[in-house]
Amino acid sequence: MASLAMNLATLLLGVLLAGTGASKAFGRQVAGQAAGTVLVRVLNDGRRAVLVLRATGAVELAVAAGLLAAPTTVVPGVAATVLGAGFLGYLGYARVTAPESSCGCTARNNGPITWRAFVRAGLVVVGGAAAAGARTAWWTQAVRNPVASVAFLAFTTAVLVAVSSDLDDLWLVPLRRTRLKVFGHPLVRGRNVEVPVAASVELLERSLAWVAAAPVVRSGLIDHWEADGWRFLQFAGVHDPDGASRPVTVIFGVDRRETKDTTSNPAVRVTLIDDRTDEPLEVDLLSGFPRRASLPMA
Repeated sequence: MASLAMNLATLLLGVLLAGTGASKAFGRQVAGQAAGTVLVRVLNDGRRAVLVLRATGAVELAVAAGLLAAPTTVVPGVAATVLGAGFLGYLGYARVTAPESSCGCTARNNGPITWRAFVRAGLVVVGGAAAAGARTAWWTQAVRNPVASVAFLAFTTAVLVAVSSDLDDLWLVPLRRTRLKVFGHPLVRGRNVEVPVAASVELLERSLAWVAAAPVVRSGLIDHWEADGWRFLQFAGVHDPDGASRPVTVIFGVDRRETKDTTSNPAVRVTLIDDRTDEPLEVDLLSGFPRRASLPMA
């Protein structure tokens, strides 16, 4: 069993690093993702943070190629172990210095760093150590022991999916929605839904509107209020048109009844208000992003 795990670790880890590496190296949302990581604070430059994420993705792709193409070579496994150790160190530093920052692990998730990110990085370390000990190519192992290989890959894939928050939309969100349909929403009282503000913020941070506006936002939630079925969330920001920075107030409008469990595509409105003139700015941060129709903000 140990030899089977080591021989198949090259396949499993290679596919994992190929997926995360491709999302960072070629993903279209990397700029928005980088803005929420601790890299911006460390490098003091959003562009450099994007370059670091893309370079990390390129390294992951190179290691993945080695694991998949030369599974019996020690170097790819050792490289994966070092890469995983680096991820753990980065996550630990980010968790201590900027607890609310996102990890940038896959360039698809803007949520804060949780224990799941640490577990997945730890699995990369363990998988790399196992891959370094592989003596048989993964394709040969699969042909020799097809049933055991499929069972092992199915189990380990399920574990990886469970600790990957960016894959929640594939299984956890549908599961939660099914539970809500069967048992009802725990926050429902009669016909009114009392959604906590934190739930609205969490929903917002998972939206394309937040990704688009992230380079402008410079604070946590400052204020919130409700009107006409909408919940308005206020943040401070800096708008930089043509190199002329100006302080702005960023206001997002979300449906006060929606949470991440009830929708994966919330209607969100964004408004920038110039702090010097108190006038709305004519800026369409959402250009290029698909949006649902929503009510105008009052």
